Amino acid sequence: MARILIVEDETEIASYLRRGLHLEGYQVDVAYDGIRGLEMAVAGNYDLVVLDLMLPGVDGLEVARRLRAESSVPIIILTARDAVRDRVIGLEAGADDYLVKPFAFEELLARIRAQLRRQQVSQNQEVLRFANLTLDTRSRELRVGDRRVELTAKEYDLLELFMRHPNQVLTRDIIYDRVWNYDFGGESNIIEVYVRYLRQKLEANGEPRLIHTVRSVGYILREDA
Repeated sequence: MARILIVEDETEIASYLRRGLHLEGYQVDVAYDGIRGLEMAVAGNYDLVVLDLMLPGVDGLEVARRLRAESSVPIIILTARDAVRDRVIGLEAGADDYLVKPFAFEELLARIRAQLRRQQVSQNQEVLRFANLTLDTRSRELRVGDRRVELTAKEYDLLELFMRHPNQVLTRDIIYDRVWNYDFGGESNIIEVYVRYLRQKLEANGEPRLIHTVRSVGYILREDA
């Protein structure tokens, strides 16, 4: 039975989520402010955290940042903030997914299941290697040669997707689906932004480019001949 922590200050929403997830077979705890939520998340060995942003005590972004520094537990942000910039900030703070209120419980449930499946896959295949890259999927640690590289949550998810499908063209639609769950529309440049972030980190010491653009299609992880 997976253990889920809900950090939500609106008691009606928290009760609704607790009841619904409990009926789906999950063990659920609730924290009603950011300070308590962070304490419980760090100490409680949860399988997933559902996190509001506008919290008393410590706001949700700070909770996400501090929690990600301590743990690789999946974080789903659940908030009324719907601007693309808010989503980017939330994901860069360490969240793995972002869902805007009002929301359908069925969609939240599907996202929770997807994150738990992804976590299970990561635990089953611990270390991925390609060229000079070594990605530890349990610690979420990346090494480029002997160099340790820090990744944000979405940078990690994108690189893991590439490393699980080396030498394979990944279309923009596949990347949106696997990494962002179509949270961003087709006109968004979010993929290009994160590919640029990854390239900067992977090539910081003059290493050869591994993530290549396939014009009008998507991207591929490959070594140049």
